Amino acid sequence: MTAEESRKVEPVAPPQAAVVEAPKDVAREKAVVPHPTEEKPDDSKALAVVEKPAEGKEHGGSMDRDAVLARVVTEKRLSFIRAWEESEKSKAENKAQKKLSAVGVWENCKKAALEAELKQIEEKLEKTKSQYIEKVKNKVALVHKAAEEKRATTEAKRGILR
Repeated sequence: MTAEESRKVEPVAPPQAAVVEAPKDVAREKAVVPHPTEEKPDDSKALAVVEKPAEGKEHGGSMDRDAVLARVVTEKRLSFIRAWEESEKSKAENKAQKKLSAVGVWENCKKAALEAELKQIEEKLEKTKSQYIEKVKNKVALVHKAAEEKRATTEAKRGILR
């Protein structure tokens, strides 16, 4: 595209009549410049900034056209660079977000596994506890039975002795 643009500019560059007309245009622009300054101060600042490049465009003729064309190409290149940088930033942010999401999923998975393991251990301990409670109650019942037998034996001996 740059070669095509330079080819288009070359045929326009040779005429010298454009160079002669340039001073007339500058005089016209100078007459136009005071009008925007009469408006609001905020607007005049914005218009003054916009009009300065306009003077440069028509001032130098074909040389300025080449400069403007080069500036347009440079601005285009810079806009592509900015777009590429933004694209790379968004890619990096998306990649980081994806990794953070994966870490969150991994964390939740591990937590769930550990909680399930804890629940199994608690159930096992509860079962073991109930078994021990049952064994102790059986021992208490055996002790009570043995005590009853001893009492009965003692009562029987006392009854025989009387």
